[in-house]
Amino acid sequence: MNVSTPFYPHESDKKIMMKKDRTEINNWTEELEYLNEELEYFLDIEDRMLNNSNLYQQLHGVRRENALILGVLYRYEGTIGNAIECDTTDCDTYYLNHHEKKRNTYLAHIKNYRTLKTRILTQILLKAQR
Repeated sequence: MNVSTPFYPHESDKKIMMKKDRTEINNWTEELEYLNEELEYFLDIEDRMLNNSNLYQQLHGVRRENALILGVLYRYEGTIGNAIECDTTDCDTYYLNHHEKKRNTYLAHIKNYRTLKTRILTQILLKAQR
């Protein structure tokens, strides 16, 4: 998890918001990169132990979605500096709404991943009981 730099009293609200958003995006990408690693382990477990074609398809779907969201966030991180140049409320609102959409996409993906992870762990436990 990234440690954010402190906010200073002389910084503008826009600069502070941009720092906050950039830190948040870095945290999201770091988490999604870790999920990639976890997904590889789960794919190995599915292949070696569970042999469940439904889980296999779901894992590949989540891995694909994870890669797509990571790409979007990497590109978004490169454009976030544009928000500092806004000089109207409409422009500020656009960037705020855009960031909220990214957050909602990220959170929905994490929720979907956790549901799948619970299914996998449940299957592992069921397999272990046999």
